[in-house]
Amino acid sequence: MDRPNPAAFMRPEDTHKQPDVADLIVAHLEQIGVEYVFGVPGGAIEPIYNALARSARRNGPRVITTRHEAGAAYMAEGYARESGRLGVCIATSGPGATNLITGVACAHDNGIPLLAITGQPKLTAFGRRALQESGCTGVNTLGMFRHCTGYNTLLSHPEQAEPKIVSALAYAFQNRGAAHLTIPVDIQRSAAPAEWQGPAKGLRRMLRSPALVDEDAVQAVFDALGAARRPVFLLGGGAGGAVDLFLQLIERHGAAFVTTPDAKGFVNPAHPLYHGVFGFAGHPQARELLTADPDLIVAVGVSLGEWTSAGWSDVLLNDRLIHIDSRAEHLQRSSMARLQVSGNPVSVAHRLLAMDAARPVTPAPAAPVKSSRLPATPAHIAPGVRPQVLMEVLSERCPPTVNFVADPGNSTAWAIHHLELNCRRHRPASADARHQRNPAASWLRVLMDFAPMAWAISCSIGVALARRGRPVVCLTGDGSYLMSGQEITVAQTERLPVLFVVLNDASLGMVKHGQRLANAEPIGFHLPTIDFAAQARALGIEGIAIRSEAELAALDLVGLLSRNGPTLLDVRIDTEQEPPIRMRLEALGTV
Repeated sequence: MDRPNPAAFMRPEDTHKQPDVADLIVAHLEQIGVEYVFGVPGGAIEPIYNALARSARRNGPRVITTRHEAGAAYMAEGYARESGRLGVCIATSGPGATNLITGVACAHDNGIPLLAITGQPKLTAFGRRALQESGCTGVNTLGMFRHCTGYNTLLSHPEQAEPKIVSALAYAFQNRGAAHLTIPVDIQRSAAPAEWQGPAKGLRRMLRSPALVDEDAVQAVFDALGAARRPVFLLGGGAGGAVDLFLQLIERHGAAFVTTPDAKGFVNPAHPLYHGVFGFAGHPQARELLTADPDLIVAVGVSLGEWTSAGWSDVLLNDRLIHIDSRAEHLQRSSMARLQVSGNPVSVAHRLLAMDAARPVTPAPAAPVKSSRLPATPAHIAPGVRPQVLMEVLSERCPPTVNFVADPGNSTAWAIHHLELNCRRHRPASADARHQRNPAASWLRVLMDFAPMAWAISCSIGVALARRGRPVVCLTGDGSYLMSGQEITVAQTERLPVLFVVLNDASLGMVKHGQRLANAEPIGFHLPTIDFAAQARALGIEGIAIRSEAELAALDLVGLLSRNGPTLLDVRIDTEQEPPIRMRLEALGTV
């Protein structure tokens, strides 16, 4: 196999040192273009950090020190989402590793390529009650990670290092999920195998997923589209880089389309054929489109979980459905569909466009689109900024390069329903090239299934690192912020233009409103009233309290998003405005 000389991975001051296993691991990350490794150092992972320091001297991956290991996993995930590269997080043994688990599980469940590396005490200390022992004779972190990764292994001999790191990378890229390597500290500092000659030069090509497509199924989709009089498309979070291609097909057929909540950020909300979001916090207009008797529903990259199927609604899950997806797990949820197509949506779209170009198409009569998907802004119920107005102001006044990340809870609900940016994708050829995006990236990031509170705070930092110099807005609640707000100091250290918008209602808002809608006991949702702007200033970060809509209107959003560093907005919201969360309660059976 064609390989670079290992000396290429060492600076002159390092050449006296034989590469160790830690160098071998880091060399593979360097070879595939990893830019950052997110984590918190510790004794059991020190040799990996030493290797990262040597790598950084040759412009290899740079360490980002987070404030908590969960933040490391979320930042790595955000970086991977936006850049399309591998996210890498690292932690020491024992509690360091267990602190990673929720973030790793989040990446794995959401199909994000991520590698987690954790340390262990030396092998000879196993079973002897070593500090933070977490092997099979301690608190078994390898066993814990087995349930939230697709590849999970203990590296117990230097000869295992290369095949196991390559296997971990291959799983993360080819299966779109998380992989975990845990390495005893003595193995990390052991000499790399004498025959190791550096990572394979073709490593990146080895990690690519084959672009396989079921040609017979694609032909069946083509035939069904040709016969359909009222086709509707549902674009999901797995459509990613295929969205622009499917929009060409949609426009050619004059078909109406909707998105799932996690795909809203792939499209321009002003597109004339777009009917809004179907699913959690979605729009009545989108549901009406699917209930208006379309003769074909083409779902692309849709997981068909609770939030992306509107609580497994039969207006979607019926025999009019064609389900296109690259993940077998998703296709297993559409057994009632007319047709299931297993394949990369990009490849499927290219095939359909090529076939479609050879036949004349009479576009279907366009379904009428209402001038606005949003109801009139309700009157004030309590003092403060109405969340609907906050979303409107952000929509209208943020520059077109902004990326939004919304935390689970009411922040996600308000963003899905009310953020309507004028902009983003499918622009005319004269559009400013600076505003073009990675076709698989999204201007709105939300979580659907495994959705931990406080994810967005760290994820937004990872997104900002992947798109240096372009602003990011993090929408979070005070409950989430109290869990993980310390991570904003990473944005300060890195001088990242992240605007942290805290919807401050002194409560766990989704819990509070959910209890009200369900006529449940009002319990457990109260939080203290905190001046988060003052707290941010104490951390050396500009903090601004917004107590009224007049103060919001006077805010220089463009100026704040142009700063060389983060800003925090403590927005005191109208606590009585009901968020669009009723679908979630219906799925729970509480309303």
